[in-house]
Order: sequence, then C-alpha cells, then structure tokens
Amino acid sequence: MEAAISTLITEFKKYAGKDGSSSTLSKDEFQSLVSSQLSHFVKNASDPGTIDQLMGSLDENNDGELTFTEFWQLIGKVACQQGCFSQ
Repeated sequence: MEAAISTLITEFKKYAGKDGSSSTLSKDEFQSLVSSQLSHFVKNASDPGTIDQLMGSLDENNDGELTFTEFWQLIGKVACQQGCFSQ
C-alpha cells in the first residue's frame, strides 16, 4: 500500500505542476490526469461535461482547483466502486 500511496502523490504532483500552483490541480490538469490515469474507472473521462461535474463535486471550497485532499475523495470513491464496497 505504501507504493500505491507514493504513486498517487507523485502523479498528483506531476499533473499539478503543469500550470499555476504545484499544490493544486486546475481544471485542465485534472482533465489530463483523469483522462490518462483513470480512464478505465471514470466513465466518459474525456468529456468536458463529465470533468466539470466531477470537479464541481470534489471542489469543496469552489475555488476552481483541487487540493490533494479534495482529489483524494475521488480516489476513495473509485476504490469503493472497484472493490464493491457500499459508500
């Protein structure tokens, strides 16, 4: 599990550093990350409307960017769905 957590942190930082703050994901960075890293787990991952809806549901402070903590919610939801755990 330690390797999985390290990978999640590394990938978040890789995408977050592309434009603006290196500690948050912009909409474009988030779409790029989801499309390339979670396309099998997020239905319609390349659809801008899907990304808008998903980002809106995760962006707790409505600042248009996702912190790692906000992003982590998506990882939890995806893991629960894949593991057939109730939410």
